[in-house]
Amino acid sequence: MQNHALRADLLMLLTALIWGSGFVAQTAGMDHIGPYLFSGLRFALGSLCLLPLILRRPATGPRPEPLLTRGLLQGGIVMGLALALGINLQQVGLLFTSVTNSGFITGLYVIVVPILGLFLGHKTGLGTWLGCVLAVVGMCLLSVGDNFHVAPGDWLQLIGAFVWGGHVILVGVFAGRHDPVRLAFLQFVTCSVVSLILALIFEPIALDAILAATPAVAYGGVVAVGVGYTLQVIAQKHAIASHAAIILSLEAVFAAIAGAWFLGEALQLRGYVGCALMLAGMLLAQLWPRKTHS
Repeated sequence: MQNHALRADLLMLLTALIWGSGFVAQTAGMDHIGPYLFSGLRFALGSLCLLPLILRRPATGPRPEPLLTRGLLQGGIVMGLALALGINLQQVGLLFTSVTNSGFITGLYVIVVPILGLFLGHKTGLGTWLGCVLAVVGMCLLSVGDNFHVAPGDWLQLIGAFVWGGHVILVGVFAGRHDPVRLAFLQFVTCSVVSLILALIFEPIALDAILAATPAVAYGGVVAVGVGYTLQVIAQKHAIASHAAIILSLEAVFAAIAGAWFLGEALQLRGYVGCALMLAGMLLAQLWPRKTHS
């Protein structure tokens, strides 16, 4: 059992690495195509990656269900609409901020989830509130510049963090009722369709530009979406939920490392302090002891 847990933690660490480095691909892809087209193409590719799993994988859940049901379709579409909003806020935000800022601000969903849970009647402990304070102070140090100016991209990433938090709650609602891989496939398809429609309306589309963006789209679609999600599903079969949240939040750290390594991004000292405080806030929110009720 301990070997299973260690294997799960290592797989989730690899997932966080893949997702964090995916921010670089998201930025690189927009050197050639618009943010909506990039999102649409990469989630279409991610959908194709999951298709073999769906066709070969037996249904799971409380009751095995047919390949497609009304409830499954509704859940996948609702999750996909939230995913489309979150990913496109993130993608457009990357036009106006750095990979490092984007990774850390997006990671705030770890704290946003329990806060949003208040509206559903869930209790939020002291650790979450202390973590929230640390994260807010850290974000101010990271994002607030001279004359209290905040980059537009940082605001978009912050709004996106709340959307991601809502998406996590939706996943929790629907994943317990339906097969998670089929849900993922439907949400990826929905996100792709919504993003491609936005691209047709707002962006120029040229074949040569798409071909130039192919390496970034391939990494973002096959590796970050297809492989990353599959690893997460495999890992969380044997993972402790609190461990999963902590390890996956390291996505922000890997995004900062990838931004520095591949894009030459650098922060001032206050920016590094801000990143450290935000990461500490995320970890505190997950590690703070919770009261157990007998």
